[in-house]
Amino acid sequence: MKEKKSFRVVLLLSYLVLVAVGKGARTIQQWENTCQIPTYQQFNKTIMMEEGDIYDCINVNLQPAFNHPLLKDHTIQMEPSSFPIGLNIKSLFPHVVSQAHLSIVECPRGMVPILRNGRRDQISAHFIDQVINKDAQLEEAGMKYFDDLYGVQATINVYEPKVKKDSGDLSQTGIQIDNGPKGHMDSINACYSVSPSFYGDTFARFHVGWRDGVQNKSCIDHDCPGFVQVSHNVGLGGRVKPVSVYNGPQYVIHILIFKDPKTHNWWLAYGEDKTPVGYWPSSLFTRLKDKGNFSYTGGHVSGPTASSNSPQIGSGHFASDGYGKAAFIKDIQIIDNNNKLVTPNKEKVLTGSSDLRKYTISDYGVDDHGVHMYYGGPGNYV
Repeated sequence: MKEKKSFRVVLLLSYLVLVAVGKGARTIQQWENTCQIPTYQQFNKTIMMEEGDIYDCINVNLQPAFNHPLLKDHTIQMEPSSFPIGLNIKSLFPHVVSQAHLSIVECPRGMVPILRNGRRDQISAHFIDQVINKDAQLEEAGMKYFDDLYGVQATINVYEPKVKKDSGDLSQTGIQIDNGPKGHMDSINACYSVSPSFYGDTFARFHVGWRDGVQNKSCIDHDCPGFVQVSHNVGLGGRVKPVSVYNGPQYVIHILIFKDPKTHNWWLAYGEDKTPVGYWPSSLFTRLKDKGNFSYTGGHVSGPTASSNSPQIGSGHFASDGYGKAAFIKDIQIIDNNNKLVTPNKEKVLTGSSDLRKYTISDYGVDDHGVHMYYGGPGNYV
């Protein structure tokens, strides 16, 4: 696989992240949090997970999403009208990897699991936008794609990068799709992240996020209204496990974000069987209503000390270490205006790192199954 020269200067993205607010940080407007305590009259049962997370099973039609004023009369779509063309193509990856799993919560059908925020309420944390908040820091290593697009898929190697407990920083890897001018982009994303200052642990957790660029409002999971969940057993905000072991077994997650060609909602599907998790209604957006014009697939760290005292990205090892030691992302494909999965045009791809002393990209390449690369590094972690 031919290596592509990394860049030192990167475009600052409007990531949707979870961080503790540092001294002097300037926060942005946020959606009202609708699920701090289980105030739902209709929750069916409560489930305690082994790691201490608590989920309430809520009627699918009464979930937090429908508290959004734009979704007052929204009719829930329980499954996509169709999937992108080309999902049955299997990658010929030379190494054996296994699928990691999201938190499975046994809610009855017709219900969705909503994570209680009790643990998070005890930690000083807020949502901030990295572009608008001039005091926040960010570093990244991954792939940017500049073109009209209607979805992205990728297979992502899962690790639990080290992040200093009291730093307020996080390390995250996933897919993001944007549209709009800098500082006012509509965005959607799906990722795994490690954020000790927010959750009080060092587990890799799965999140979805979105941003209204017009109103400068951001949201994660169900902490504010917007994302409509249809899966009765995927626990957003829960652990991803098992995770990869350095020089040992490797685990991946399969993420697919795509625009429904009939309803125009943005769907999230997970796993090799592309199980629908939920969707972002197109009515939430202004610039992302029709299509994206930019995507990012890779890792980033963000927070008060993300540049000055950077956490790890991926496995915490440089990309040149290769399989089993460095984290990888493979099968990166985009969805075109014909609802077809295609390999990204290499002329519209930019790969690299914000700081080659901390993070690198290696073995970037393109084949019939999309783009693949190793990425990550130790940052300043000691």
